[in-house]
Amino acid sequence: MSRQSKIIIYREPEISKVRAAAQASAQVLDRLCIAANPGMSTWQLDQLAISFIQETGGKSAFYGYNGFPGQICISINEEVVHGIGRKDRIIMLGDLLSIDVGVALDGYIGDNARTICVGRKATGAAAKLLQTTEESLYAGIAAATPRKYVRDIGAAVQKVVEKAGMHVVRELVGHGCGRKMHEPPEVPNFKTPGASPILQPGMIICIEPMVNMGTHRVVFDRQDHWTVRSMDASLSAHFEHQILITENQPEILTRWPKTV
Repeated sequence: MSRQSKIIIYREPEISKVRAAAQASAQVLDRLCIAANPGMSTWQLDQLAISFIQETGGKSAFYGYNGFPGQICISINEEVVHGIGRKDRIIMLGDLLSIDVGVALDGYIGDNARTICVGRKATGAAAKLLQTTEESLYAGIAAATPRKYVRDIGAAVQKVVEKAGMHVVRELVGHGCGRKMHEPPEVPNFKTPGASPILQPGMIICIEPMVNMGTHRVVFDRQDHWTVRSMDASLSAHFEHQILITENQPEILTRWPKTV
């Protein structure tokens, strides 16, 4: 593993180990999306995550991270990210449920997220939000090729989102991820001015658009100090993949079936 401007360039066998952690986190996320049903509490979903993660041979990468109290992040409707499982928070039919899973396996981290409509197919504005957010994720991934800039990823995401009349959250961004949960570089979901790191083969990053139907501005919960909500209480969605920059097209390490 070598470093250039603090950005980690991964090589084998480390790439294979990150890939294994990423695939474990993708497997857990997929199982949780299937298991989530109306009437469950978010605490019950968090408890399910414990057993699902243990079955991969790993452990939660989120639990205890900077004091985070949950196994996974569970956010509903206007909650953007970092929601905590609670016994009194009941998942309802038609809720937009965002699940973010991090798995630590053999010293490496896998991280991915997805938003689903609980118990039925999304319609109307909710369906458009899910489609736009996931499409923006894949637009960002398509832009992640060698010798482009990190800012090109954000520009691609932002273009899709704003064309749909929605807004990208700016206070929270993607990141490098491998040995640690958060590594350089930061990966904004919007075009940034000035200098930007060049994408190089061996970089492993998480691209994770967080998209609000209304304003891009967010507020942080004053009680749990973790949950992030859209400032105007508009619906929000969150999709994330962990990818490897290669000599050609990026490799999605946390692959699960596209839903749009």
